[in-house]
Amino acid sequence: MDSSVVAAVAGLIGLLLGLSGLLVLRGTPRRRADALEITEPGLPDGAADVLSVIGQAYVVVDGVDGVVRASPAAYAFGLVRGYSLVQDDLVRMVRTVRATGVTEEYRLEITRGGHQSGAIVLDMRVAILGDEYVLLLAEDQTEIVRTQSVRSDFVANVSHELKTPVGAIRLLSEAIDDAADDPQAIRHFTKSLHKESERLSALVQDIMELSRLQGTDVVTAGQPVDLDRVVGEAVDRNRLTAQSRDIKIVAGGRASAQVFGDVDLLTTALRNLIDNAIRYSPTGTRVGIGVRERDGMMQISVTDQGPGISEEEQERIFERFYRVDAARSRQTGGTGLGLSIVKHVMQQHGGEVTVWSREGHGSTFTLSLPVLEDLEFPEPADLASADPAPTPSARGSVTADRPAPSGATHTSELNGERA
Repeated sequence: MDSSVVAAVAGLIGLLLGLSGLLVLRGTPRRRADALEITEPGLPDGAADVLSVIGQAYVVVDGVDGVVRASPAAYAFGLVRGYSLVQDDLVRMVRTVRATGVTEEYRLEITRGGHQSGAIVLDMRVAILGDEYVLLLAEDQTEIVRTQSVRSDFVANVSHELKTPVGAIRLLSEAIDDAADDPQAIRHFTKSLHKESERLSALVQDIMELSRLQGTDVVTAGQPVDLDRVVGEAVDRNRLTAQSRDIKIVAGGRASAQVFGDVDLLTTALRNLIDNAIRYSPTGTRVGIGVRERDGMMQISVTDQGPGISEEEQERIFERFYRVDAARSRQTGGTGLGLSIVKHVMQQHGGEVTVWSREGHGSTFTLSLPVLEDLEFPEPADLASADPAPTPSARGSVTADRPAPSGATHTSELNGERA
C-alpha cells in the first residue's frame, strides 16, 4: 500500500478520535451536573399566597431547622435572626412536630431588655407544611394579656376598697342596735355611719365614671368645647366643698381658642383636679386656676398650697387607688381614682396631664389639650356679647413648670372669682 494512503488514513482516524474525545469531554460536566442535581421539595401550591395575606407572623423552616421564609413581623418579634430560629423553645417545638406529625400549640413569652414588663406574649401554632417544611404561626396576645391583668388588678382593688366602707357600715349598724338606750352613742355612731356611706357613694360614683369613660368614643361623639365654660362648671361644682374648708378658688385667664372633645368628661377631669387641690390644701388658703394657650395647646393649671408630693410618688399618683397619704385620704373621703380618671380623659382627647410639685411648696397639675384649628364654629348665643379675649399679657400666670409662690393669688387684672 502506498505510504501516502496509509498516512491519510492514519490522519483521518486521528481526527475522528480527537473529535470523539472532545465530545466526551464536553458531555461529562453536563452528566456530572445531572447526576448531582437534587430535587428540592417545594411549598404546596398556593401556600406562599396564603401566607402573604394571613395577617399573622409566620416562619417556614426546612428539614435542618433553617429558616427559608419568614414575615417581617417574625423578625420584629425576635423569633428569627438571619436564617435561624432564636428561641430554643421554638426549635424544640419544630423538632417535636416533625417527629410526630401532630400540630402543637404553645404560649411563648419573650422578655426584652431583662424586664418582665417588656415581655411579648405570643400564641404559637406549629404544623407540618408540605413534604419537608414546618410552619410556625405567631399571634400577638400582649395587649390582651395586659388588659386581662389590669382588669384582674382593678377587680381586686375595687373589692378591697369596697370591703372597708361596707364592713364599717355593718359594724356601725350593729353598734347602733346595741346602743338603743344611749342617745349620745347613737348620735356618734350615726355620724360615723353617714361618713362611711358618703365614702361608699363616692367610690361607686368614681367606678361608674371610669366605666362610662371607657365606653365613650371622643372621636365620634366629640364637639368643639369652650374651656371657659368647662372651668366655670368645674368651679361651681367644688364651691361648697371649698367654702366648708374656708378655701377660696381664684380663676385667671380666658380661653383664646376651642378644643375638640366631650364637655362632660373634660369638666369631670378638671373638677377632680380642683377637688384634689381643696382636699390637700390647709384651711384658709387659695386654689388657683389658670388658662392659657402655649405652643398650639390650651392649658388649664390648678395650683394648691398643700404639702407637696415627693419625686418618687409623682411617678405613681395617676395609678388607680394609689394615695400619697392614705390616712389623710380616708379622712377627706378620697377614693384614689380621681387622678386616674383625669389621666384617661386626657388620653382620650389626645392631651396629657402633668404635675409639678415640691414638698412644702404645693403642687400644680396642668391639663394640655390640642387647639381646634382651621375650623370656624358659631359661637353660643350667650357669648355673642362677651368681652373680647384679653391680650397675651393679661392671661393667667399659673404654669406647670413654674407655679406661683405660696400665698400668691394667681390672678391678672381681668381675673376674678368665677360665678
